[in-house]
Amino acid sequence: MGAPARVLPWTVGLVAAVLALGPALGPGYVLRYDMLFVPGLSLPTVLAGADGFPRAIPSDAVVAALSLVLPGDVVQALALLAVFTLGGAGAFRLLARLVCGAGRVPGPVLAAGAAAGTAYVWNPFVAERLLLGQWAVLLGYAGLPWVVWAVVRTASARPAAGLSGLVCSLVPAAVGGFSSVVLSALTAGPQALAGPRRWRSAGLFLFALVLVSLPWLVPSLSSGAATDPAGVEAFAARSDTPFGAVGSLLALGGVWNSGAVPPGYGEPVTALARLLLCAASLAGWAWWLYRAPPAVGTGLSVSAAAGFGIALLGVFAPGREFLAALIGLWPGFGPLRDGQLYLAPLALVQALGLGAVLLWLLRALPVRGGAGLAADTGGTGPAGERDRSGLPLWRVGAVVFTVFLPVVVLPGLLWGAGGRLAPVQYPDSWLAARDAVAADDRPGAVLVLPWSAYRGLEWSGEPVVVLDPATKLFDRRTLWNDDLRVGAEDGGSVVVTGEDARAREAARLLEPDPETALPGSGRSRDPDALAELLGGLGVRYVVVSAPVDNRFWSGAETLSPVVEESDMTLLEVSDQHIKADKDDISGLEVTGGLVTVGAIIWSIARSGSSLGFQRPQPRTGRGARKEIPK
Repeated sequence: MGAPARVLPWTVGLVAAVLALGPALGPGYVLRYDMLFVPGLSLPTVLAGADGFPRAIPSDAVVAALSLVLPGDVVQALALLAVFTLGGAGAFRLLARLVCGAGRVPGPVLAAGAAAGTAYVWNPFVAERLLLGQWAVLLGYAGLPWVVWAVVRTASARPAAGLSGLVCSLVPAAVGGFSSVVLSALTAGPQALAGPRRWRSAGLFLFALVLVSLPWLVPSLSSGAATDPAGVEAFAARSDTPFGAVGSLLALGGVWNSGAVPPGYGEPVTALARLLLCAASLAGWAWWLYRAPPAVGTGLSVSAAAGFGIALLGVFAPGREFLAALIGLWPGFGPLRDGQLYLAPLALVQALGLGAVLLWLLRALPVRGGAGLAADTGGTGPAGERDRSGLPLWRVGAVVFTVFLPVVVLPGLLWGAGGRLAPVQYPDSWLAARDAVAADDRPGAVLVLPWSAYRGLEWSGEPVVVLDPATKLFDRRTLWNDDLRVGAEDGGSVVVTGEDARAREAARLLEPDPETALPGSGRSRDPDALAELLGGLGVRYVVVSAPVDNRFWSGAETLSPVVEESDMTLLEVSDQHIKADKDDISGLEVTGGLVTVGAIIWSIARSGSSLGFQRPQPRTGRGARKEIPK
């Protein structure tokens, strides 16, 4: 590849990142739903984990490790930049490789790659997951084009080279955690089985998936987590356009949370424009399959269809009942609850399809049986002859229009989703509470109140729903309410029971008041008895991370305030009640993490290139012809 083909993909992704994130890249922390970054996240605490399913261990561990050398808000900005930059560059380079192989990339393909890169990171799927705060899932999504090409390369590479390329390409999924690994398996698995040397490719791909999954896979085997089947109804795809749930999913929207829909997306005009763009992109993909099927044509088509089918399961009653039955049989089917997540391969197909549309407009789509583009400048005509018409103005217009069309039909993602991704600073009282707990080397957990994890933060300027930052602020195990209450379309709500058994026991002891989410009247009348119960759970500190009127600790001898401000109160439980052991990290979990880190380091050193897009090396062996340099 020449210099433009090496630099332009990353430029497209970076420009999309700046346009989409805007103020989120400034100083401070963007707090929204699951997007929770805190100053100085504790690495030992992350590795010690909790009793629930270890979803966040890989991403939190990477954030904590980077926070040892960088401020937390800088780590967050880099993570968000990586989503758009990796995703845009990956889709761009995948299209270029599919059309041109390892050869020179002509201008029309560069233009088509830019369109594919923009479409892949600028769509309702990315916007809604970003507004849900699921940056780790999006990081795995950004790595999907790299994984797909790494799978294609395994058919022609030696096993060691193929495995190293796969592991290297799966680094974003390894950081993203189990949902990202599942998406990678769905997106690239059919390609491994559809391509040449399928069983070897599939075996290497499966082995690579296991290698990068060890940090969350090993602790999950002993987590004791349970999955509530009620989550099927709560997380089912919903309509966020006038075209119903099916039309919304086809347009890559339909997320379960109405608060995650970008501004203006559901308006009839913008929704119709978005749906027409998706239809044109799918038509472009179908035309590409007919004209000159790319190496990933069958595999990606199967992945997209399967993902769309999974997303539809939760839309209709029989599908919801089927999913609930599966989860009842085995909690491992829990990830299927959030069906809209599995639109990721369809998003990649649509991005490549939009690139194919631009190739068609520029008369540069290769013919069936051709080996990439025959033209080296402006493209080829329908019969393969060189187009000598130069660079007409209509071509320039077609390129600019197609590349920026995803932005035009989804303006709600611009500049931090219209300011919804605005950074804030943690109050001094919160940092003082964190420092006070960090200065105490005695073991014991932190109980987080109010007993309602997702809520608005009054100090954030404009209150936004977010996971309580106190759940990650302290350098020790925290107990918090991991139940999730989701509003239903009929005005009611669905409560999805949390997975942490120790938190459920804490809830039983607290008997929280439904109105205040503080200890119920039976407990608040005798705070000393409450302190004794909490001490039995191993709780040393109680954090009240919101302004409250019910100061249930007043007059208690066994609950003494350490920090007491309007928006943060830190209470210490008397030492005589504490029955706590130091949270240790399992040796088996440490071994699993070291194996994954070692495999990633080996893959990067072995590949010698970024994320598996390295050029295939020629085979050598007995009987191979050797060229003598002249």
